[in-house]
Amino acid sequence: MHSFDPGYAHTPYVGLVSDYPGAETYPPNHFRIEWGPIFHRGRLDGTARVLVLGQDPAAHESIARRILVGTAGRRFQGFLNKLGIDSSYVLVNTYLYSVYGQHGGTAHAHDPDIARYRHAWLDALVTNNSIEAVITLGGLADHAFHAWREAPTSAAYNGAYQHLLHPTYPDSAAASGADATTVMKQLTTNWNKALNVLRNTVTPDVERPFTPYGDTLTDADLGTIPEVDLPPGLPAWMRSDEPWASRQGETATEKRATISVQIPEGLRPF
Repeated sequence: MHSFDPGYAHTPYVGLVSDYPGAETYPPNHFRIEWGPIFHRGRLDGTARVLVLGQDPAAHESIARRILVGTAGRRFQGFLNKLGIDSSYVLVNTYLYSVYGQHGGTAHAHDPDIARYRHAWLDALVTNNSIEAVITLGGLADHAFHAWREAPTSAAYNGAYQHLLHPTYPDSAAASGADATTVMKQLTTNWNKALNVLRNTVTPDVERPFTPYGDTLTDADLGTIPEVDLPPGLPAWMRSDEPWASRQGETATEKRATISVQIPEGLRPF
C-alpha cells in the first residue's frame, strides 16, 4: 500500500485553492505564473504542530506540485528529523509562484494583495492545528511572518518562533563570492542554535538522540521527502536525495519555459 497526500478537498483549504490569486496579483515580470501556484506540503488534517514558512517554489516543486522538495526541502527535512518531527508539520511559502529575476521577491515584500492571501493560509493553519512553533526560512519569510502577526485581523498565535538561514543560503552566498566553508558553518551554527531552542518547545513524533550539525552538511544530515507528502502516484525517485529537475534553455525565455526532468542514475529500473 502506498501513502499519499489526499489534497485539498475539505474546508478551509478547498476554498483557498479554489480562489487563488493570479497575474493580477503576481506580475509575470517578477513571477513564473505560467507554472501555476504551488500551495503547501505536509499535514492538512489537523495534526501539524510545526508550521514552516519558506520562500518560493523552484523547479522540483513545479513538477511535484508540493513545496520544498528539492535541495532546500531535503536539507530542511533533515532539520525536522533532528527535531524528532517526522510527520506533524505543514509548510507554506511566502510566495505562491516561483520568483523570476533577482529582485522579484524583494520588490513585493510589502505587497498587500500577496500578503492578504498568504495571511488567509496562515490563519487557517493556526486555527485548525495545535501549532507549537513557527519556523521561517530566509529573510523574506521572516518579514512575512511579522507582517502576519502585525495584521489586526490575524488569528491568534502564542507559540515559539525561530528564523533560520535559508537552506540554500550557503550556495547563494558562495556564488556571490563568499567563502564556501565559512557560509556553510554559518548555516549549521544557526540551525543548531534553533534546534536547541525548539527541542524544549516542540513535542517530538519520535524520541531520538540529538545529533547536532557539524561545520558542514553531510549526506546523513539530509532528509528524504515522505511519500505521504506528495500527490498519489509520484515515483520514489522524486523523493530521493538526488537532484532531478533543472531549468534549461539557451535564452532567458527558453529557460523560463523549460524544466528538464531526468531520473537520477542508480534509481532507474533499467
